[in-house]
Amino acid sequence: MEYLRMLRSKERFTHQDMANFLNISKAFYWQIENKKRTLSYKMAVRIADIFHKKPDEIFYDEFKNKD
Repeated sequence: MEYLRMLRSKERFTHQDMANFLNISKAFYWQIENKKRTLSYKMAVRIADIFHKKPDEIFYDEFKNKD
């Protein structure tokens, strides 16, 4: 999820920072960002809230061409 990675880096958040914001483990967050774990809509909303964006602004392009 390149756009998510870019947003996180731009804000200078680490994987651990994101995990802390979301109340999940660092490994769980890393798996989301690296497409090793399916992203639930609820988690997408929580992540988007951190960046003051709507989930579609971050995740739509990742999933629109997915079969």
